[in-house]
Amino acid sequence: MKLQFAPYILKFKKPAGTSRGILTEKLTAFLRIFDEKDPTRFGVGEAAIFPGLSPEADERYFYKMVELVTNVRLGIPTDLSHFPSIQSGFEQAIRDYSNGCNGIYFDSPFTAGEKSIDINGLIWMDDFESMLLQLEKKVTMGFRCIKIKIGAIDWKKELNLISIIREHYSRDKIEIRVDANGAFGKDDVMHRLQDLAQFDIHSIEQPVRQGNTELISHLCRVSPVPIALDEELIGKFSHEEKEKTLEEIKPQYIILKPSLVGGFSGATEWIELADAKGVGWWVTSALESNIGLNAIAQWVATLGARGYQGLGTGALFTNNFTSPIFLEGEKLKYNPMSPLDRTEIDTLDWRD
Repeated sequence: MKLQFAPYILKFKKPAGTSRGILTEKLTAFLRIFDEKDPTRFGVGEAAIFPGLSPEADERYFYKMVELVTNVRLGIPTDLSHFPSIQSGFEQAIRDYSNGCNGIYFDSPFTAGEKSIDINGLIWMDDFESMLLQLEKKVTMGFRCIKIKIGAIDWKKELNLISIIREHYSRDKIEIRVDANGAFGKDDVMHRLQDLAQFDIHSIEQPVRQGNTELISHLCRVSPVPIALDEELIGKFSHEEKEKTLEEIKPQYIILKPSLVGGFSGATEWIELADAKGVGWWVTSALESNIGLNAIAQWVATLGARGYQGLGTGALFTNNFTSPIFLEGEKLKYNPMSPLDRTEIDTLDWRD
């Protein structure tokens, strides 16, 4: 077997605001695996690195990619335990190849076009007026779960935006989730959680930066708003580390990004631990292209997940790929008549 990789820069249609700054482009890489006797049939996956979050987001990333390519050729295993995005992309490529190289990573009623996945509508950080326009658009489109990224503009304006939703829609009509991306400090976090509680918020993702175990454990006990761990899961590689995290912090929810927690295998281990401890969970994408999003959506469709998932729609980028995934209202669907364009993928800058 032979493995190749192709670096790729995804370009945003408009700058995307986060608590870590403004994104205009994002590095990713694709993997494809094939039998050298027939290179036209290949399995493809995406190793979606996320600078600032991915633990391997440094010079080790492409060195490890080269090591993996070499080891596949030699038929020896590669330790990817500390390289979650590469683990994720490699798993995707192998599944695609094993299932016939037709973009079906997980065969299910979803890939047959018979079922859909309910997703939240994401409101990106921006100035107040722009966020309000995003909100109105999402509600008009039919989203019943709105996720708002907070922590970047004036706090009173962010609260005002949330209050506008609640003035018109009760929790039965619109579920509100907020994502602080670790933006709050220990001196203001409880005041802000109390401010949010008046609006019947479903949950808040990562109110303080990861690594503050004592603080986040305390918040999970006393917060009037349920807390979901996101970045806190990153860098926990062993079963023991994952179990200890849940036991020490005792969150109400965890959020799983396969590209950041070790692919489908790493995310599945988190799910099994969470289920055993009564911790809720959902899955989100991490700014993958349509190649990675397609694979993740297919996996999610097999999980029997409850509630809204945080999957993107591939609409953020100017140079994305043709995809069978599409959005209809708040429902993410798969068109079995429009598979991934293999010709388009074949023209990437493949390296070995």
